[in-house]
Amino acid sequence: MPSNEQPIPSVWARPRRGREQPALSREQIVAEAVRLLDEEGIDALSMRRLGSRLNAGATSLYRHVANKDELFELAVDEVYGELPLPEQADAAGWRASIEQVARSLRATILRHPWIAAKLGEVGLAYLGPNMLRQTEHMLGIFEAAGFSLDEADQAMNTLVAYVLGVSTGEAAMLSMIARSGQTQQEWVERLWPAAERAVQDYPRLRARYAAQRDQDASTSDQDNFEYGLQRVLDGLQTRLG
Repeated sequence: MPSNEQPIPSVWARPRRGREQPALSREQIVAEAVRLLDEEGIDALSMRRLGSRLNAGATSLYRHVANKDELFELAVDEVYGELPLPEQADAAGWRASIEQVARSLRATILRHPWIAAKLGEVGLAYLGPNMLRQTEHMLGIFEAAGFSLDEADQAMNTLVAYVLGVSTGEAAMLSMIARSGQTQQEWVERLWPAAERAVQDYPRLRARYAAQRDQDASTSDQDNFEYGLQRVLDGLQTRLG
């Protein structure tokens, strides 16, 4: 490699070692990293901590991943492998298929709240096979609907940006609530008196808070997500007129 060329900083851009340590595979490392992230959050992940959970030294992990950034790339793609690939629809059924993709992506982010903070940072993680497979499939759905490939890409990016935007906020809230040791509904109930006092001088907000007083918090989140999803799809639908 010429001296002025730097290697691409991604686990997907360098060859995998032909011979791995038999007692510990990269797949085992990534699976345990996802479990650690789910249970303890981003701040808890370190090569030493992960090695301890695997009964291996950090040096053993470095045989498979060069650094923690690579580990995050692999963990993100591992989670993307949970997303289903809905049946490839025809022009009449594209919307139902895309709805399934959007709901599955939101559900996956809420199962793994840490991923919301990493998706914008993982760089070339989009070269991961699971994410590439999902992207290719979504492009196919939009193309079958009647979008050109270029606009299918734009439509997909718009949809994913909406889902990530909403789900990132939800995931951050759920992580904060989990640290408090309360359920989402318990946390809302404790906050509500202070919120009602805060909006007394704002009639529209006061009316909205009063209307939402007895609603289940998770149901309200779902309803808000569905409203936005349908409006995004309404907008895309007009492009096919």
